[in-house]
Amino acid sequence: MTMTTALLQRLPVLVSACAVTLALLLGCATPSHAQTVAVMVNGEPITDFDIEQRTKLDFLSTHKASTRQEVIQELVDQKLKIKEAKQYGVDPSSSDVDASFGQMASRMRLSSEQLSQMLEAQHIRPDTLKKRIKSEMVWTALVRGRFKESLQVGEKEVNAAARTTPETKEEKSDQTETESFEYKMQPIVLIVPKGSSPATVEMRRKEAETLRGRIQTCDEANSMFKSMQNAAIRDAVVKTSADMPPALREVLDKTPIGHLTAPEVTKQGVEMVALCSRKPTTVDTPRKKEIRDKMFNDKFEAKS
Repeated sequence: MTMTTALLQRLPVLVSACAVTLALLLGCATPSHAQTVAVMVNGEPITDFDIEQRTKLDFLSTHKASTRQEVIQELVDQKLKIKEAKQYGVDPSSSDVDASFGQMASRMRLSSEQLSQMLEAQHIRPDTLKKRIKSEMVWTALVRGRFKESLQVGEKEVNAAARTTPETKEEKSDQTETESFEYKMQPIVLIVPKGSSPATVEMRRKEAETLRGRIQTCDEANSMFKSMQNAAIRDAVVKTSADMPPALREVLDKTPIGHLTAPEVTKQGVEMVALCSRKPTTVDTPRKKEIRDKMFNDKFEAKS
């Protein structure tokens, strides 16, 4: 009886000890990314795994190693930006973030899936990049919305900077470098089914070269490609020199008006551009756009 009573008295202690042991065993079986909480930000945790992932992402982006404290500060700022933006109704959906992720991939000439695979090959979860993208999206929208007037860059500021060389800080008299054009173009694609053989793609490319030699005006291009099977000509688009990369500007400047650019094989098929017009314009030149963007970014960083 005495032994039974003693055992009953010790039972809560034994149960507690077993619970602790079980918790330790389960903790050992938990995946490596379920690590300890390093920092709490307004009740939200930042774990060692978050820090490890962001460190890898930063190194992949900048090729520079960040300290643990620098990475923690980035993650803290990220959470604070998202929380602050929510208070002003700025809260992009997951589809908005995915779209931005896709745009980033496109600029790298990748699909969203390929960008995800590239990150995973570096042991980085795509969600790590998406969280950074979301914080940048909301903060940009918030700062632009609250400080719109003070972020504007005056035309006089831009013109003054455009007349000054970065090297000598002296005014330039030669304006040829800042000449700008307005291009009216119509994209054309000869569709190649996905998974086609290289021989099929090459045959389509040669067909594009032949058609290219026959086109002399945009009207001819519209008449031909609108009636052709497995081909499409899109609506005309207008862009200035400042809107396009230097390589594309060079191609368009060498293309006679009404003619097509050289065929290029893309994911859609074989693509060309019909150049309908090229006119001088007073809209931002590439150099002025670069100056305007830098001035805006400097003001944005100061406000941010």
